[in-house]
Amino acid sequence: MDKVPTEKQRIIQDKLTMLFVIYRMEIPLTEDSILDICSIKNQWIKNYMDCKTIIHDLVDGKLLYKISDDNDSKELYDLTYEGRECLASLYRRLSVAKREEISAYLQANKLNVKSSQEYNSTYKKNPDGSYNVELKIYEPQSTTPMFILTIKAPTRQSANEAIRKWKTSAPNIYEVIYEKLINVD
Repeated sequence: MDKVPTEKQRIIQDKLTMLFVIYRMEIPLTEDSILDICSIKNQWIKNYMDCKTIIHDLVDGKLLYKISDDNDSKELYDLTYEGRECLASLYRRLSVAKREEISAYLQANKLNVKSSQEYNSTYKKNPDGSYNVELKIYEPQSTTPMFILTIKAPTRQSANEAIRKWKTSAPNIYEVIYEKLINVD
């Protein structure tokens, strides 16, 4: 008969799972990316609110560190030296099956996660009913955008369409604008 883990054992498993995910991604992650990977898409950490709490517990415990810019518009989380040491000594507490499942998922989805962090977009409604759409490109592992484009969309539907297209068009749009404006001779 399988023994049901105690609450403390479950929390330790969840923390190790998160450390393993961040380690295997090999890049700092936003809180949204961590939540998405660990709790929303995979249920490796079943409770979304526990997942949020674990991120902050790991920062407080100096196993993760937060990288942020001056205005905290984007925060990234990565393993500290202590976090790597902790994971190295305790990762065997995660089952081989779980480690393989996490590794396979991250291998298949690493580029999607990376691009979702590098190509960011939001919109805000204007008093006249139109929407300002802000499209950003971040350098990997940076919290400051290297490119910001703001456009005005007449409807929320067109703002959402611009955001949807930005995910796939950002590199090409940036390249064209850069080549037109910057002399690279």
